[in-house]
Amino acid sequence: MKYFLPLIFITLTISGCRGTEETDEMPAVNEEQLEEVAYLSYGENITDYKAMDEKDLAAIYANLELKDSVDVKVRTSIIEVCAMKGCWIEIAVGEENARVTFKDYDFFLPKNSQGKEVVLLGKAYKSKTSVENLKHFAMDGGKSKEEIDAITEPEITLNIVASGALVESFENPDVFEATPDKTSD
Repeated sequence: MKYFLPLIFITLTISGCRGTEETDEMPAVNEEQLEEVAYLSYGENITDYKAMDEKDLAAIYANLELKDSVDVKVRTSIIEVCAMKGCWIEIAVGEENARVTFKDYDFFLPKNSQGKEVVLLGKAYKSKTSVENLKHFAMDGGKSKEEIDAITEPEITLNIVASGALVESFENPDVFEATPDKTSD
């Protein structure tokens, strides 16, 4: 018995020292942490939480009639940007593109954001776009005179009016500042 208490003390001391070893292992991360992207925020403050992908948006558009609208939050890529001031973008929607404008022209996206990931919150709809507007968009997009002159028929277009946007962060975003409406009361 007189050896029993010191034996317990030695055993506890040895087992207690084992738990203090330092490890060089990386902490566990989940898939969401690995896929986290830093964003530049424009317009309404939004998050990328529960944003649908472009294929889901394409399915929504397939069921829309002209002038129908639906609230959406989508993650996709920027295909084209208005070269004049970033006042509209085109995004990938499955096999098609959709034109995105910004609610009340309160904000614009960087003119050099083509190819970047974007998350948009807004209203998606289909509309018939006039020849005049199609030519205007082509001119803003930097199309050639021949491409602009080739536009002779109105088109059914996919559209979004975005109230908020997140653009994949990058150096030196070229943003034209929207000026507030200065109407008096």
